[in-house]
Amino acid sequence: MQPIEERLELVRFKVDKTPHIRVNTAACQGCDLTPCVYVCPAGLFEILGGEMHFSYEHCLECGTCYVACERKAIEWDYPRGGWGVSFRAS
Repeated sequence: MQPIEERLELVRFKVDKTPHIRVNTAACQGCDLTPCVYVCPAGLFEILGGEMHFSYEHCLECGTCYVACERKAIEWDYPRGGWGVSFRAS
């Protein structure tokens, strides 16, 4: 089996200027669990200075953050056609 590091080298992103994920950071205030920080396989969620910060550009489009957020603070859609992640770059 190919190591995960080698497989992740094949992942490519075509970043759209319009984000496919939006985070209502006001709804994140007071969230003690912050599951999105821990479940995102790309590590795109971060607490800085007590505030939630998110970067959509390298999202793997798995939807785990959307499912894990108990506060429903995450709006998640698929990127527009032709944009987003490609798992088998040639």
